[in-house]
Amino acid sequence: MINDKEEVSDVSQEVFLRIYKALDRYDPKYKFSTWAVRIATNLCLDMHRKKKADSTPIDEVRDLSDGMDTPEESYLQKERSERIRRAIQELPEKYRTPIILFHQNGLSYDEMTKVLGQPMTIVKNRLYRARLMLREALMNERKEEAL
Repeated sequence: MINDKEEVSDVSQEVFLRIYKALDRYDPKYKFSTWAVRIATNLCLDMHRKKKADSTPIDEVRDLSDGMDTPEESYLQKERSERIRRAIQELPEKYRTPIILFHQNGLSYDEMTKVLGQPMTIVKNRLYRARLMLREALMNERKEEAL
């Protein structure tokens, strides 16, 4: 949810401080990881509300290649990743958050309902709509490139 590597370590420290300070409010009948992710998510959402996310330079985008790609394939993969990242960042927050939690953080639907504080039907619906919006945005971008 945070694109700046330096900011990520600041946010991580803040998350751990908040977790430590809130340990007395943790209910052990729930998974600790879900509780901790909720704290991290809330902090990130607060930060996004305070300042809109800036675009990340292409050289900071994570390299997803396995080292066996040609330079051209590697470049094309970085371009695809950057287009997807930009499209995700342009989604409204209520759709962007479930996409990030599910696809980047690997949370299950059940964990997402606890983190987001929303019923399962809303979580699934927003994830479905976010995927449709991403598909449409990427298809429109492809059409514009073809022109």
